[in-house]
Amino acid sequence: MKEELRVRVSKYMSYLLRHKPNGLVMDKHGYVNLDDLIRKVREKFPLVNDDFIREVVEKSERQRFEIRDKKIRALYGHSIHVDLGLKEDKSRRVLYHGTTPEAASRILKEGLKPMGRRWVHLSSTPEVARKIGRRRTRNPVILEVDVERARKDGFRFYKATDKVYLSQEIPSKYIRFWRKGD
Repeated sequence: MKEELRVRVSKYMSYLLRHKPNGLVMDKHGYVNLDDLIRKVREKFPLVNDDFIREVVEKSERQRFEIRDKKIRALYGHSIHVDLGLKEDKSRRVLYHGTTPEAASRILKEGLKPMGRRWVHLSSTPEVARKIGRRRTRNPVILEVDVERARKDGFRFYKATDKVYLSQEIPSKYIRFWRKGD
């Protein structure tokens, strides 16, 4: 029961911090006052308190949120404009994207696009990409992005967390099916 509540609260926090702050005052970096967020979340989930919110943040497998100086923000997934202030990654050679077979066909023709968000989300490993892809299909397709080659052509990649990287639209010429052992 507690895990189910944690998931529901995490989804609501994501909605507020990524897409629609609904009255929360958000600074240009996406931070809102933690106490204000707790009050907002308690309107929908009355039993939630500071400790519970911190547990949601700490137990998030993909590090969705960051708390700093009594403020909280989402680290990725925004549809609203925020300046995350992320550092450009210049060392990754490849990144991965897990998706449905239908979407994979389209991506291999048209490239990766943010699709209503500000950034394309990429994964650090095929395993993370597979896990993310499983949110939409039982048998996700894993695509590999040639980050090294794209970077040489002027594309930039940013590290949001140890598992999640962000980029603008990525043309199909840098994307291929991932083959285990490559």
